[in-house]
Amino acid sequence: MADTLSFSQPASLHTAKETVDEAARPDISWIPSFKVFKDRVERLQSLYPDRRTTLPPGWPTHINTARAWSGSDFKLEDDYVLHLSSDDILEIETGLKHFKSYENLGPDDVNPSTFPLPTLSSRLDEASKIVHDGRGFVVLRGLQPDTYSSFDNILLYLGVTSYIAEKRGMQDFDGRLILHIQAVVEDVKKHGAMPNSPYVTRAQPFHTDLCDVLSLYALNVAAYGGESFLASSAKIYNELARTRPDIIEVLAKDDWIFDEFWQGQYHTRPLLYNFGPHGPGFQFSRRPLTGAHFSPHHPAVPPMSELQAEALDAVYFLAKEHALEVRLQKGDILVFNNFAMLHARSGFADDADRGMQRHMLRLWLRNERRMWPTPRELERISWECYGDHEWRRDLAVWDIERSPPELRVKHRRASCA
Repeated sequence: MADTLSFSQPASLHTAKETVDEAARPDISWIPSFKVFKDRVERLQSLYPDRRTTLPPGWPTHINTARAWSGSDFKLEDDYVLHLSSDDILEIETGLKHFKSYENLGPDDVNPSTFPLPTLSSRLDEASKIVHDGRGFVVLRGLQPDTYSSFDNILLYLGVTSYIAEKRGMQDFDGRLILHIQAVVEDVKKHGAMPNSPYVTRAQPFHTDLCDVLSLYALNVAAYGGESFLASSAKIYNELARTRPDIIEVLAKDDWIFDEFWQGQYHTRPLLYNFGPHGPGFQFSRRPLTGAHFSPHHPAVPPMSELQAEALDAVYFLAKEHALEVRLQKGDILVFNNFAMLHARSGFADDADRGMQRHMLRLWLRNERRMWPTPRELERISWECYGDHEWRRDLAVWDIERSPPELRVKHRRASCA
């Protein structure tokens, strides 16, 4: 891909005194500029001539696992697509009928017991192993969403994915357990504010969500664009460990300030974590760190350092270099390990006259048997999404047709979404 990342020499934090004005905000954008990044790399190399050339204690020199891939490793879509046969589709439809035969059951009640898939279940269990312990993602292909009602599409989506990861996470503080991702341009005109990224056509830079496993069901696709991009966190880590071990140190420190107000102060935590036997992985989104034109930082949010800006953009450009472009077709279900990779989306254009309007259903999932251990710093986020708390008990929402856009007003604090 264009704008690949290369460093001429490694660098570190501990042997030089910080000379950057910490009161000034670094020149860093939600979607970064490669020129700005390269200029910063060169400037910091002159400021820090004596740099750490080894990894900080406790971090591996290399992640040797199936999830350490580059996009160029996949030659064909069939390398990661699980094709559903006509018999598989019939079994899913039979499972849907079985579920609907129960009285007084709703989306919360969809699980392998109420939505039986006696034959397909073993292949979906293999997909679950791939998501948690293999390359980290899978695409299920073969469903035809126009065949079903909006409600039935949600039920069969829940039924199929329950065999991969059965628990659903709450995606905002209004209690939504499913999100409709689609452009809702009329709300910009109506409210005079900029909707959150799931509800507009703009591109999204590489980031992670707040869940263990993320899934998208393509009810419809755009006329142009809207491609998904996945990038292996293990590959990014390996490249940094090989060329810039000092950046590992910066990413793993717990002094990253997020535009998230919690218990009277702004939340700080690392961007890089050790997930027990699975090794290092990322958990962060750029907007709470950099601000964005649609959701600027509150002026009171302290700035990141120039070293942090360098590290954050280094991750982005390595993700871009090694990403796999996934062109979802109508009816595809994408499931991936949120801790094992970063994801991004290109901008897109809809064409209502041609019936091509991008519409994704998003689930945040967890497989409690195969889940990666939760790092201490992520326990609150994990509890908010998956915990047995009042939002889930009292406010659980299943939007059937669409999700009302969360309009980000000026200086609004970040939420679970």
